[in-house]
Amino acid sequence: MAIMDFDKETEKLYYTIGEVSDMFAVNSSLIRFWEKEFEVLKPKKNKKGNRLFTAEDVSNIKLIFHLVKERGYTLEGAKKKINENKGNIDEQVQIKETLVRMRQFLLELKESI
Repeated sequence: MAIMDFDKETEKLYYTIGEVSDMFAVNSSLIRFWEKEFEVLKPKKNKKGNRLFTAEDVSNIKLIFHLVKERGYTLEGAKKKINENKGNIDEQVQIKETLVRMRQFLLELKESI
């Protein structure tokens, strides 16, 4: 009998537009706008027409957010960068997230000393 690991954070199959907009602290209208502008965003829609974003969609939004909001790319520049070099951008985002987590850990360590 296999023992399940309940400590692991479970990943949802679908996220609502509200959940996605909260993840990035942006308005839902911006997510809808990016959906129209970027071909890589293709959320599914339920019978009511509500958008349901997969983990891949959230990952793509993370790339778009990084390029547009953090690096200051124009929409056209971000589209071009994603089409040319998506793997490299994803790696940069992961490195940034790791550095942010390390910084937070070091600040907490400093406070505890």
